[in-house]
Amino acid sequence: MRLSLIITTYNWPESLELVLKSIENQTIIPDEVVIADDGSAFETQELITEFQQDSELNIIHSWQEDIGFRAAKSRNKAILKSIGDYIILIDGDMILHPEFIQDHIDHAKMGYFSQGSRVLLSKDITKKVLHKQQLIISFFSNGLKNRKNAIHSRLLSIIFSNKTNYLRGIRSCNMAFYRQDCLNINGFNNEFEGWGREDSEFVVRLQNSGVKRRNIRFNAIQFHLWHNENKKVSLDRNNLILQNTINNHIQWCETGINSVKSNES
Repeated sequence: MRLSLIITTYNWPESLELVLKSIENQTIIPDEVVIADDGSAFETQELITEFQQDSELNIIHSWQEDIGFRAAKSRNKAILKSIGDYIILIDGDMILHPEFIQDHIDHAKMGYFSQGSRVLLSKDITKKVLHKQQLIISFFSNGLKNRKNAIHSRLLSIIFSNKTNYLRGIRSCNMAFYRQDCLNINGFNNEFEGWGREDSEFVVRLQNSGVKRRNIRFNAIQFHLWHNENKKVSLDRNNLILQNTINNHIQWCETGINSVKSNES
């Protein structure tokens, strides 16, 4: 099956460069890397162009105008540009374990989406990692806040990965799903603007449509670079959209991939 890796980014080219290098270091290279750019400035475009010219990665740049935090629409545009039968979502501040792609492929199963976890790096170690362009981080590295998530083990993953349907811990920074399952619910809801809950609402509609959740443990590891938290001024409004989807068992959002497609044509 064809595999698309989609990276969300916004005005942090130093981090994105390290993420792209960690993709080059994968045991299995994705068929394409689509960068869902929520309006970054020229420096990010310049970096992406350099990788498109010099890297063996198949990189596609999906850009939209910077008129505020619009991660949902940015992901929809990137999904629309992608060709993958299976899609992995990450953020542009996540350094990937060398077997990240392989692990996601191994855990892919029809009728399920996969939710991975992350290892949090401290502020100090993040500065060092960026300065040294450090790709290899392990359980024994300094500055890890939830160290157990850095353990990579096939056996432990088989034992502790599980299937469930709760919403706790949903993060689109480490999520994978079949393309058709995403299209069946019209992708992410473009009504979400500002930080928060667009990924949870997407998952609720997946679950309402019959797609189940699989939690990956001790595999598909990523290392999250420290940064200041996003402003949460839109969280109350976004919570209302999420709650409406839960209360009314909604599967299809009216303003999703289809509306992006019509605007692009």
